[in-house]
Amino acid sequence: MKRIGIISDTHATFPDDVRNFLADVDEIWHAGDIGSVELAAEIAAFKPLRTVYGNIDDYSMRYTYPEFQCFECEGRRVLLTHIGMQGGRYVGRVAEKIRNLKPDIFVCGHSHILKIFYDQKSDLLNINPGACGLYGFHRIRSAVRFEIDGTDVRNLEVAEWRR
Repeated sequence: MKRIGIISDTHATFPDDVRNFLADVDEIWHAGDIGSVELAAEIAAFKPLRTVYGNIDDYSMRYTYPEFQCFECEGRRVLLTHIGMQGGRYVGRVAEKIRNLKPDIFVCGHSHILKIFYDQKSDLLNINPGACGLYGFHRIRSAVRFEIDGTDVRNLEVAEWRR
């Protein structure tokens, strides 16, 4: 069993309240818009990091990190990207990747809106952790953590902070 923290849209900040919320996780999944290679390294020094670049990330981030990551965690297939949904639909190549890769968990960011739901049609848990950075149009910052094993995701917790 692993404890996972999910964040997105840090926009070059990694505030103490987010760091404290993620203190006991085993790894962090970041759904893009980190803000800099330096901040990615800081987060990776804090906890093992799986991440993708986002639309605000510069070419050094795009050179270092992929647009999509698909990986296994505790027997569950995970697909991670930054821009994943718009208007309740999967965008661009995301729908094709979901059909072909058949992830159990799909993680995206970009909207700055916390949203977690089970997509019955695609048979996956969809997680957008919202935005946890100090900058952006969001008024509420948020992050997600949970436990994962080969059969289930459990003890899912959400933290929210007002800006």
